Amino acid sequence: MERLYAGWGQQVRWWDAAFGVIVALTAVALVLEGTRGSRLAVAYAALAAIVVAYAVWGARAARSRDQRPAVAYLVVLVLGTGVAVSQGGVAQFLMFIAFAQVWMLLTSIRRGVVGCVVLGVAVTIGVSAGYGFDPAVLGQVAPQMAVTLVFAIGLGLWFHVAMQRAEEHARLLDQLQAAQAELARSNHEAGVTAERERLAREIHDTLAQGFTSVVMQAQAATAALDLGDDGAVRERLHVVEDTARENLAEARALVAAFAPVALQDASLPQALGRLGSRFAEETGLAVTVETDRVGALTPAVEVVLLRAAQEAFANVRRHAQARSVVVRLGRAEGEVTLTVSDDGRGLGADVADGFGLAGMRERVRSAGGTLAVGPGDGGGTTLRARVPVDGPANGSVDTTTGTQGVAR
Repeated sequence: MERLYAGWGQQVRWWDAAFGVIVALTAVALVLEGTRGSRLAVAYAALAAIVVAYAVWGARAARSRDQRPAVAYLVVLVLGTGVAVSQGGVAQFLMFIAFAQVWMLLTSIRRGVVGCVVLGVAVTIGVSAGYGFDPAVLGQVAPQMAVTLVFAIGLGLWFHVAMQRAEEHARLLDQLQAAQAELARSNHEAGVTAERERLAREIHDTLAQGFTSVVMQAQAATAALDLGDDGAVRERLHVVEDTARENLAEARALVAAFAPVALQDASLPQALGRLGSRFAEETGLAVTVETDRVGALTPAVEVVLLRAAQEAFANVRRHAQARSVVVRLGRAEGEVTLTVSDDGRGLGADVADGFGLAGMRERVRSAGGTLAVGPGDGGGTTLRARVPVDGPANGSVDTTTGTQGVAR
């Protein structure tokens, strides 16, 4: 059974209509020709057999290309046509639909040619039988039927090639649709994975670090409370409240897919200055933020560099045991460079391979930049993120920010 193209079902309905019209015209033509009595009854019986066979086998075979019901119907069609022609020559009208159905229902060229030949022989015998098998009539009918047969075979070959091309088109269309569906599924899965990774990085760079700060400030408040230092307790609780508010805003921005809160009403240099001030207040370290006139940056670049600075501060908090941190932001030769240096004990290999730095590398790489983490010139650790940008920095209106946080 062969694969059928989408429009085949619609075409078969037209074949059904053509079959009905030809059979009806043949029945009327037999009466108009003057066929009467038993001859008309036999001819009508043959037409009825053809109609019943088409209803039982032919119509189903036309829609499924199943060869068993197709052959069963064609046997009845060939015999019925021969009998009808033997009772009235005008029944040769049936050949208009019979030859076409042979090629429509049979799926190979060899079967189609054999079917046409058998049909031609049956009609020739039927016409001759109508004249008592007169040799002179047979001599006239045979050449005419040979011409008809050649024409039917030629037309059938064209029809068969057209069917093959339509079915091949159907297969190619199915393959294309399957490939498109697979591509859509792959793109969807890749998008889901990328979005999960993005959310993981955002949560790590914002909420997780904020919660770490809240825990540390709560511990410091508890220690101050044990010492009876109410002023220090209030100060730590104030930092906890501010940090919680900022992280709540970050969470809302993350849900709404907005830009980071720090960049919604400030430039990148200003955001870095505020970040340094908050970090100094939370940790008591000396934090210096130095920014050149970096010019206008795209939101994507600003987010990458701000997240890199946040991750660098988080690593300093957790691992560095530093006394001071220096943040520098500059622009030169078509790229913006963010450098975060501390004077601590440096990062171990396990930290360098952690989720935070891996996520930061991926984030910087997605912006076309590079990230390097290593020992500083005077000890400690230096993190340097370089991101390419378009255009010069001249003519921009950026604020140079210097922030110094001192331990209290």
